[in-house]
Amino acid sequence: MPQMAPINWLSLFIVFSIAFMIFNMMNYYLFTPPMPKSSIKYNICVKNSMNWKW
Repeated sequence: MPQMAPINWLSLFIVFSIAFMIFNMMNYYLFTPPMPKSSIKYNICVKNSMNWKW
């Protein structure tokens, strides 16, 4: 619509940009990744990992 004033284009761009950023931030910060079911299986022994086989 070229008959719209440039200030209207600027205000629409700012409003939709802010809405887009708020929507993306809500989706990013509200997402909770699923936790592993058993955390006992993932125990790593630090003493054994420090043994270097030179």
